[in-house]
Amino acid sequence: MISEDFGMALGLALQTANHNIMKKALLIFSTVFLFLACGGVKKTQEAINTGNYQQAINSALRNLADNKDKRGNQPYVLMLEEAFAKNMERELQNIAFLEKDGNPANLEAIYKSYTQLRQIQERIRPLLPLYVRDENRNARFNFKNFDEDIIDSKDRLSDYLYDNALSLFESASSKLDYRRAYEDFRYLDEINPGYADTKEQMEVAYQRGLDYVKVKMVNDTQVVIPERLEEELLNFNTYGLDDLWTQYHNNPLENIRYDYEMQVAFREINISPEQVNEKQFVKEKQVKDGYRYLEDENGNLVKDSLGNEIKVDNFKTVTCNYYQFTQQKMAQVTGLVSFVDLNTKQQLNTYPLSSEFLFQHVYANYSGDRRALDNDLIALLNLGAVPFPSNEQMVYDAGEDLKAKLKQIIVRHRFN
Repeated sequence: MISEDFGMALGLALQTANHNIMKKALLIFSTVFLFLACGGVKKTQEAINTGNYQQAINSALRNLADNKDKRGNQPYVLMLEEAFAKNMERELQNIAFLEKDGNPANLEAIYKSYTQLRQIQERIRPLLPLYVRDENRNARFNFKNFDEDIIDSKDRLSDYLYDNALSLFESASSKLDYRRAYEDFRYLDEINPGYADTKEQMEVAYQRGLDYVKVKMVNDTQVVIPERLEEELLNFNTYGLDDLWTQYHNNPLENIRYDYEMQVAFREINISPEQVNEKQFVKEKQVKDGYRYLEDENGNLVKDSLGNEIKVDNFKTVTCNYYQFTQQKMAQVTGLVSFVDLNTKQQLNTYPLSSEFLFQHVYANYSGDRRALDNDLIALLNLGAVPFPSNEQMVYDAGEDLKAKLKQIIVRHRFN
């Protein structure tokens, strides 16, 4: 009876302990969740208080998109309402000031402000209605139709951009001027596709703003450079270059006036003799070699409890002579990459270019007992000598690394 009472008491105590642990875990989880939620609300309110209305709007919309009716999201409804109204008031005041200033350079800011105001409204609209529980009402958003304002400001901005770009284009004295005109035409085509002859003017500005570079390869060595290596080195399409204003031509065109020359000069190509190095060593190991019957000190056979004669492994030492061969051949290519301004005939920069390629093949054979060898040594026994690559192949293989280094040089060098 005493033991039953004790068991019941112990069970009740364990249940109480588990219940307390669960309550504590739930309390901790709730506290952390509340802290994170309050942190988000606090940061959103701070954004409003400091005038970062866009940040506050984004934060409120992000939280309300998950569950706009959740009671815990009520603060975000009120903050969205407040941030929207304050942002609208400030932006419209700023637009009015820019309009009053009358500077056509302000047209881009006016157009972007109207566009941004419309985008904010379009992001809020799918969430409506947003209910404010404590005040028993829907949140108020004074939406406006900015379509006419956007079209009008875009048309005026388009006229300004076109006239400004055309003026810059016609008075251009350098490639940089053509590039600035191109950027204006490009932006104009982005906001108002098909405006006047923007596409045509943009293409002409682009062609006149380009730097044309003719590429020349020079071989000052006594070794023939493989034709396919030369083709690959000069195939700039394979380099993935992201340079809008530079074009490289390894086959110069007669109708183009080139601005720069890039010269890839090979100064030295060294190819080592074919070498085969031999290394010999002896391996020993204890290996099983059948079995024998266990005998006692008197020479009698020892038996187990069932009367069976006991067998034991017989070991012996085996020896193997191991011959490892290493085939080696090396190619080293060195040179210079130089850039010359063809207008001033001045050399701009030079960069060293070098690469090495090592051909290496290892194989082995043996004499003696193969069982003395470790597995990693046995693997080489399945291999034999292979033909050495030709000198041309060695130079080509070294060129794989050269291509990567040449790309680094091209990316690093800037003409303007």
